Amino acid sequence: MRRNKAAPAERFPPQKPKKKTAKVVFDSPQPEPEAPRTFRLGAVPGATPGKWIDAWKQRMPRVPLELVVIEAATQRAALEEVDAALVRLPLTDDSLHIIPLYDEVPVVVAAADSHLMAAEELTVADLVGEVVIALTDDVLGPLDLPGTHTATFAALPTDAAIATAASGVGIVIVPMSLARMHHRKDADHRILADGPTSTVALVWSRERTTPDVETFVGIVRGRTANSSR
Repeated sequence: MRRNKAAPAERFPPQKPKKKTAKVVFDSPQPEPEAPRTFRLGAVPGATPGKWIDAWKQRMPRVPLELVVIEAATQRAALEEVDAALVRLPLTDDSLHIIPLYDEVPVVVAAADSHLMAAEELTVADLVGEVVIALTDDVLGPLDLPGTHTATFAALPTDAAIATAASGVGIVIVPMSLARMHHRKDADHRILADGPTSTVALVWSRERTTPDVETFVGIVRGRTANSSR
């Protein structure tokens, strides 16, 4: 018997349709680069943000930090021109975030050969009879110094007042950082044990809390780059 020849469709069955695969796109749009910006940090004289600035440079290499010197007397107004600032308290304003950082001890600055420098530390009682030079940029506020005398000449900026004290005319009372900043060979200083301290704080506007500000706050508080806020 003759075998039946398979129909063409049976000898060559239709191929199954290929499964659709997802198309791989290699030219997907990249995220836009961050806009160039600068973080402006204000600091009153005597504040020492060096270690925090170094940490910022390591953590935020693409955002330059500009250090802006501000005066304690005008520090509130200066906050409008910077992202954050190291200021001296007291500063009361509900529109600001204020984080106290550290307290500075006060010191008595006098001529290097003054009898006051014979002691390792001084108290208010040791200053009886001394002439106290007033400061135009005072940061400690009114001092209770019974038995002392106010200089008869006008108040002076701290640097000029220390230069005057070095001549033996009187004494100056300032936070230790300012005494060190205006150090002279002909002047020296001693801690005033019972004098008022000066608190340095980090401050910024509540309405201008940006990711950069939060990063700097984290650096100041000792958080690492991987820490949660």
